[in-house]
Amino acid sequence: MAIEGLKEGLSSFWDSVAEGWQHLRQAASGAITGFKPSAQTNLPARSEIDDAFFIPSMGWSMLGGDVFEDDKRLVARLEVPGLDKNDLDIEVQGDVLIVRGEKRFERENTEGRYRVMQCAYGSFRRVVPLPVPVVADKAQASYRNGVLRVELPKAEVEKPRKMSVKID
Repeated sequence: MAIEGLKEGLSSFWDSVAEGWQHLRQAASGAITGFKPSAQTNLPARSEIDDAFFIPSMGWSMLGGDVFEDDKRLVARLEVPGLDKNDLDIEVQGDVLIVRGEKRFERENTEGRYRVMQCAYGSFRRVVPLPVPVVADKAQASYRNGVLRVELPKAEVEKPRKMSVKID
């Protein structure tokens, strides 16, 4: 009897973990963003870093976002902390919003070693699908407290006209 209860509990636990992982994978799939460091990124030398998991050639980070829609506009908000607004480039191509940028490493002013390096640095490109057509040339953007906000007016969509058809 105790083994059956243990099996049932383990099965329930595994189902819960699998469901949570599936939800995380679906929710984060578009937000996980690759960063490619270059000379301008200014990363410390590998010899200055004790973190065994640090890979200087590629970093990954989750640039979470929200897309809000009302009758007249779409508002996309992306979390892109640690950048200056001049390091961001925003573009609309068809039905996607593309945000590019580069996050540069800022060194400490004293001598020492980096024990943990978990932040991603380098150039990145994040693509946000737009669910409706927008007027790209009337978009407005702001960047405050690490959050990029892009407001995109919706394109006027011709409403279906009601038309009677005569039967012969």
